[in-house]
Amino acid sequence: MDVLSLISTKGGAGKTTVAANLGGVLADAGLRVLLLDLDSQPTLSSYYALCDAKEAGSYELIAQRLTALEQIVSTTVIQHLGLIVSNDRAGHISTLLLHAADGRLRLRNLLPAFEDHYDLLIIDTQGARSVVVEMVILASACALCPVPPEMLAARELRRGTLGLFEELEPYRYLGVTMPSVKLLLNQVNANRRDTRLIMQSLQASFQEDPHVSVCSTVIPDRVAYPNAASLGLPVHRVEPVPAPGSRSPCAAEVMRRLAIELFPQWAEQIAARVPGILTAARHQLLRRI
Repeated sequence: MDVLSLISTKGGAGKTTVAANLGGVLADAGLRVLLLDLDSQPTLSSYYALCDAKEAGSYELIAQRLTALEQIVSTTVIQHLGLIVSNDRAGHISTLLLHAADGRLRLRNLLPAFEDHYDLLIIDTQGARSVVVEMVILASACALCPVPPEMLAARELRRGTLGLFEELEPYRYLGVTMPSVKLLLNQVNANRRDTRLIMQSLQASFQEDPHVSVCSTVIPDRVAYPNAASLGLPVHRVEPVPAPGSRSPCAAEVMRRLAIELFPQWAEQIAARVPGILTAARHQLLRRI
């Protein structure tokens, strides 16, 4: 089971939107995907409608070590996509982890219970430094860090998010492999000059860094993403083809590219299944014309 976490110590970076849409496109590709919401503001938990909601969630998983799927995994309306909802608004998990013997390694130790049931676990976290975020990093194979193309966000990335990874380096001596770090430019308006300069600066800054890379896929600032969230659907279903006259790729193509870039081992499966959705949508569009 692959484990991808969405990490940013700055709020508003778009972690939840990316987590929901990545989960949606990979589930539509036929992969068994589990979303885990560990944000105390549980936006991911309400992104998709639930057809089988469980009372237990992230608190029972972390605090009580409850890993019985039938008790903690809610079923979403998206086939193959499960969800462990966030139900720790008071922040008790953080206090518990600070005093627990396994502390920051708690989630890492619980993951084997899910390995036979899911191909991928995607974890959404809060936009702040916390012991919960540290626990998630140490349980992940890859940490995806959305970065809005703004100068303040770029500065916070180095000071906050990447600084957090550096502080966790001593866990290597306990045999913990640190996750690869991928930066995802999000909410990009390519027509703005300052946006292009920030994008170029980020790419140049990490060109020689063996631990941090910048995704070649960028997420554009498009109305399709908030529209998809309002509808409770993955964005690739909402914008399966480019708008008339548009020269930029549609949301479906962007998410497909990102999914393949992050998970090349499933490239054939993603390419084989997601284009089927696009083709059907094109046929519908042509029939209207």
